Amino acid sequence: MDEMIEKTKLFAENSPYFTEKVVFLHAITPIIKNDMPEQITPLSTLYLLLHGAGTAISVVLCLYLLLCRGKAIAPDITPPARLRRWAATLFGVMALAHVWWMLFYMFSDDTCSVVYGLLVAIDCMVLPFVFVGTLLNMLQDRRRPLWPIFVFMTPCAVLAVLQTAMPSVDLTTPNKVYGLILVVAFMIYMVVAVRQYGRWLRDNYADPEHKKVWVSLTLLIGLMLLLMCYEYTDDYVMNIIAHIIGFPLAGLLLWRVETLKDLSTDNSVSPSAQRDNCLSECSAMPPCKAQNPSPEGEASHIGQLPPIGQLLAKHCEDAQLFLKTDLTLSQLSVAVGVNRYYLSQYFASQGTSYYEYIHDLRIRHFVARYRELAAAQKPIVAQQLAQESGYHSYSTFSSVFKRRMHKSVTAWIHEEVLIFTS
Repeated sequence: MDEMIEKTKLFAENSPYFTEKVVFLHAITPIIKNDMPEQITPLSTLYLLLHGAGTAISVVLCLYLLLCRGKAIAPDITPPARLRRWAATLFGVMALAHVWWMLFYMFSDDTCSVVYGLLVAIDCMVLPFVFVGTLLNMLQDRRRPLWPIFVFMTPCAVLAVLQTAMPSVDLTTPNKVYGLILVVAFMIYMVVAVRQYGRWLRDNYADPEHKKVWVSLTLLIGLMLLLMCYEYTDDYVMNIIAHIIGFPLAGLLLWRVETLKDLSTDNSVSPSAQRDNCLSECSAMPPCKAQNPSPEGEASHIGQLPPIGQLLAKHCEDAQLFLKTDLTLSQLSVAVGVNRYYLSQYFASQGTSYYEYIHDLRIRHFVARYRELAAAQKPIVAQQLAQESGYHSYSTFSSVFKRRMHKSVTAWIHEEVLIFTS
């Protein structure tokens, strides 16, 4: 056992893949050897407790995501089934990793063995794959290939196995540098992908509730970086902190999986297919003239609009379809009888988007209704009026209102009160 510890210490000095393992070995060795209780330090006890708790929580979350029919956090939301399976796989792999390393250190004394090298290689290949796969499946605008993860992580696995087979050769420095480059590159990729996803949401959905992923992805990636940084030290305190951080990370992932709405039914047809299907419809339609609707405008200039504008004025504005909460571009295209792709192109030709168009109408409706109620001297509740204007979330309404009216709801209402009382 003493020889095994010394060998592991030697590897830990050079390899990021062994640092947490040597801490675990230090913690579990006194228990295996049945040493005196005073040799089992509080830190080692805390570490083992956190290790066991992390394993148990991972197993529970894996089984919950796979087997539980009901949704404990957001019962009124149906999350993507694919994302749910990926998250369950991630928790399952994390639990298995805890177990197989515990079994290895309890029953093996050869850290230069082929089994040890294979376990390290599995760590390098499987954990990053399921973690990145889970993050990518939160983005529902399109399917992204996962095979590059295997390609990019293969050098890490190979170098880790070679380092195990040849401990006298330092292969870890290039491995560390390569690993950090991969992390930075993935963060950059995710930032770009999430921005693209945000633009896709704005082009297809009027209400962002339960659809955005920016905050959760940023936190997840940040926590992943923090955990990787802790992997470069064999200090008890750092590794304990890393385990503690893992609990909110698991909770954050579970919250995102449970509260992210499934958008697959609105994204079943690719943009290229939509474009091909509407070519015959588009060829006979005249070009659109740019227009800039103002939140303060009252009249619709139907006579000056192209045919698609007339359809929108009739089936969306006059019928007040825009007041429907969570109205999508697909639903609007069906209501007005225009291909979804061409309708999106129409909004782009107007210098706006579907998102901006719907919120312009909603803010206009809020302003008109407020003035109507104020003129009739009826009681006004801004939250209730915002809900009547199509907003499920008052915070979303406040943000949209301020961006369009260039002032907060409170400030605008104060000005309106002054106008009516003057």
